[in-house]
Amino acid sequence: MPAIADHPTANLEFHHKGDDVNEIASKVVAALEAQGVRAINPSMGFPMEMDNFSGEHSPPGGKPGKIWVVSHKLVAQAAGLGKIGIHRNLIHPQFGNFILLGTVLLDAPVADEEQAQPLDYNPCLECKLCVAACPVGAISPQGDLNFSACYTHNYREFMGGFTEWVERVADSKDAKDYRSNVTDSESASMWQSLSFGANYKAAYCLSVCPAGEDVIGPYLAAPQTHLKEVVRPLQQKKESVYVIPGSDAEQHAAKRFPHKKLRHVASSLRPATIAGFLGGLPLVFQPKQSAGLNAVYHFTFTGKETAEATVHIANGKLEVQTGHIGQADLHVEADSQTWLAFLRKERHIAVALLLRKVKPRGDIKLLQAFGRCFPS
Repeated sequence: MPAIADHPTANLEFHHKGDDVNEIASKVVAALEAQGVRAINPSMGFPMEMDNFSGEHSPPGGKPGKIWVVSHKLVAQAAGLGKIGIHRNLIHPQFGNFILLGTVLLDAPVADEEQAQPLDYNPCLECKLCVAACPVGAISPQGDLNFSACYTHNYREFMGGFTEWVERVADSKDAKDYRSNVTDSESASMWQSLSFGANYKAAYCLSVCPAGEDVIGPYLAAPQTHLKEVVRPLQQKKESVYVIPGSDAEQHAAKRFPHKKLRHVASSLRPATIAGFLGGLPLVFQPKQSAGLNAVYHFTFTGKETAEATVHIANGKLEVQTGHIGQADLHVEADSQTWLAFLRKERHIAVALLLRKVKPRGDIKLLQAFGRCFPS
């Protein structure tokens, strides 16, 4: 059946099957407890531990933690149910990535090590169709993931995207001002997600994946038909694509999908701690924006939260290390609270520099170059 690029149908299936997974896991837990085995089934998706989302409730020096109780994909991979492909979905050898996962934790051994072994091969075909279909270029041809691009668009009506929308509401002077920034369709879509379950904006990487015994046959028989009937309808779909200004996603979408409407939004990946800032840098780093940059940065944070770190950017790659390593091209000493306020757009960097709350030593242009790698 040819793809119809239908978001509502896909999202309805996500939510209904997610409920089924939770119901099945709950019945398994009940059966185990009836046999005297303690067990519990964490949610297959939401609700999650949102207190861990920003790291604001972490101990001093802590960083944002996992909001999910169990990493279902890693558990499934360790149990031999599949392997994670370059699109970061788990691929079951038979069903492909068209699966949802649940986990039951129990206070008893289930199998010996020989019975639960990871697959010795990866069903991922590395066909790169997920690369071709993603409207924001979140997956590179080399298999690297631009977390920020995927999070900003696909999860627009989840977590961070919702908080960004709330801030747009709060910042609006009146209804007319709000409508100048948010269309009626976007408002209705947010209402729909709040009422019926958050909607994914893409998940095209899942849609086009031909891996798995139940799926691969038609693709192998006629790959061009798969491309025409499954991949291209998603590529050609006229839709809004949510990107951060100055990001790799914006550049990719404008070049590859000029018929899709770019919607500029602010990043909602805002750290509440310095540890969160340093730990989150790989998630928001934009490789293409770092083109031509080869620099070592030393950071010294003082005040409420102290830390020393080295950030090395070269050849489109990022490395973050604890402590001051090597010779710095730019050394930035900053009051921790001032730096966090700057990142959260609550304070302007020029004021922080003037008040000596942020003190760079070295080529100041490198601070500007650093900022381009992490657009917000």
